[in-house]
Amino acid sequence: MKILSIVGARPQFVKCAPLSRELRKEHEEVLVHTGQHYDHEMSEVFFEELNIPKPDYNLGIGSGSHGEQTGKMLIEIEKVMIKEKPDLVLVYGDTNSTLAGALAAAKLQIKVAHVEAGLRSFDRRMPEEINRALTDHASDLLFCPTQTAVDNLAKEGITEGVHLVGDVMVDALEYNRKVAEEKSRIIEELGLEKGKYLVITVHRPGNTDSRENMTNIIEAMGEAGRTVVFPAHPMTEKYLAKYNLLESMPENVKLIQPLGYLDMLRLMSGAEKILTDSGGIQKEVYMLGVLHHAAGKYGMGGDAKRRVEHAGGG
Repeated sequence: MKILSIVGARPQFVKCAPLSRELRKEHEEVLVHTGQHYDHEMSEVFFEELNIPKPDYNLGIGSGSHGEQTGKMLIEIEKVMIKEKPDLVLVYGDTNSTLAGALAAAKLQIKVAHVEAGLRSFDRRMPEEINRALTDHASDLLFCPTQTAVDNLAKEGITEGVHLVGDVMVDALEYNRKVAEEKSRIIEELGLEKGKYLVITVHRPGNTDSRENMTNIIEAMGEAGRTVVFPAHPMTEKYLAKYNLLESMPENVKLIQPLGYLDMLRLMSGAEKILTDSGGIQKEVYMLGVLHHAAGKYGMGGDAKRRVEHAGGG
């Protein structure tokens, strides 16, 4: 069977790795990278570290509004599908790459399999929630990580092709955690002491679009009473510059470039606590057993400062 797998963002690279290894034992896989994450540290390094085969296609879509990005992906993905004629299209998670892949395949009458089907936040303000629901309704095979996900699909009238398979992130994390401990030196390079620093990640529009929210977050980091490591998403750093917050970064905050998967995994494993608005990171740190605070369903809102202070024990 020829399977066309579509990825484009950090969480998908992680999920793709264990599945790709198994798929290629019995099937032909064509790997398409949409280029949704266009920064080297947000993209190529994950393929290198996770031993994912080099993509057969890199569409280089890059950033843009949700409509612009998804539209460009649809156009380019359709071209690949027409050329490759896959038997099945495999999509992961809830990004614009996920939705574009599912829609392109459905329009061409190609069967769609969705990994992490049935997950719901029930917050329609989140672009990811729209992507999840639309992808599920366009899919033929729905691989659910939990019984709750299966139940969610049933409530929406989807009962055929649904399979409870567990969470692929568990497989990926177990495999890569040991590798990260052996290979990553990020804690030593940053001069950190295990269990005595915080990690924060911020990238959702509900946070970054607000000067007040970002100002509150930065101020609260300075009041955390310990070292705060802040790996900044490229778009987050642009907003920090726009709000003139880079110049006023507190001394206890280590603002760093996005990390590769293994470095980020080891950094999170050694943290005292983590504050994040990333759904993928929330899941990872829960599995790692690290205390964490979720930055709300959509954004930290006016609660931003209190959340960071609470994460720091303040």
